[in-house]
Amino acid sequence: MTEWARAIGTGWVLDGPVTGPEVDEFADPGEIAAALAAAPGDSLLAVQHPHRRPGGGSLREALPGARAMLDRLRERDYRRVHDVVAPYRIAGRDGTAAGVLCLVDPSAVGARIRHSEEVYAGVVAERATALRALGCATSAAMLVPVSGEGLTTLVADAMAGAPAVDLTDGGGRSHRLWLTGPGAEQDRLLAAVRSAPLLVADGNHRVAAAAEAGTPLLALVTAGPDLRIGAIHRTISGTGLAVHELAAAWRHAGLAVREVSEVDAPAPGTVAVTARDGALVVQLPGGSDHAVVENLLLGQALGLDPEGPHVHALPDGHAPGPGTDAVLRLAPVPLSEVLAAHAEGRRMPRKSTYFTPKPRSGLLLASLEG
Repeated sequence: MTEWARAIGTGWVLDGPVTGPEVDEFADPGEIAAALAAAPGDSLLAVQHPHRRPGGGSLREALPGARAMLDRLRERDYRRVHDVVAPYRIAGRDGTAAGVLCLVDPSAVGARIRHSEEVYAGVVAERATALRALGCATSAAMLVPVSGEGLTTLVADAMAGAPAVDLTDGGGRSHRLWLTGPGAEQDRLLAAVRSAPLLVADGNHRVAAAAEAGTPLLALVTAGPDLRIGAIHRTISGTGLAVHELAAAWRHAGLAVREVSEVDAPAPGTVAVTARDGALVVQLPGGSDHAVVENLLLGQALGLDPEGPHVHALPDGHAPGPGTDAVLRLAPVPLSEVLAAHAEGRRMPRKSTYFTPKPRSGLLLASLEG
């Protein structure tokens, strides 16, 4: 386990813009399908979601074409690199993160790396299938040390000279990435990565998929210096439920529901609900807000499967998809609650934390073969 974090043996660094729609801007499968329909050519988004292209078929049917597409993109838009780690800095209105992109052995999951949230089993299985077929990581999980100091300073020292990648995404965030080959500096960076247990800040499904597939994990290990946690909400779609039906069902479940003319940002312990024909504020009982929403408001009161087709996660700042019946907005989870759950060996509910800023997909690809 001493070498559970290591350099990327064979990788491909971006040599121009990322082709196609911005991969990380879509949270809903319907949004992804619409973006791929509007941009039918080769793209990293199509590689990651080939079955959501028009006529894409099932995931297994679409993966051979996705692998061929990835080969074309690597040939055209990337240059090959060997035995590197990548100091990487992201800065924007939603925070600043400086860290190291490297590979992590799947055996470290559970031992050195702990999940922060529960996961959707179907999503994990789908992503594991794609990892095995593609043999390449195209996006990174974000891992945060739960103790220790010094990583940020070492990363800053390694950011010397012109970066290998320097771009600004559609949200105005700056992404700058350097490459560090074998030698003393790479050894220091990897030693700092291995020096403390790590919390999965973003990419719980990526981490679980790599463990299930038995492949290395591409990870950005960062201690900030300015990581933030935003809210992840829930949407209900395809049910036809009106606001008075939602209110009646939740009152029947014993919840206090107020009808309001408009909703403000939700306070902890409440859910602010906006529907086509009105707005509500629901007072929640004790416990994790996200768990209560999934289990009581959605599952018991409305009979909706939180993993089913009528319920979707909505990161703060994203617009709800077409056909949305209602948006259930929750307050952000404090970092102290996340760290307390980690210290007690617990996981937060699924899709409850939205750490920012996130690493951008496609800047550095990593081979998972050989």
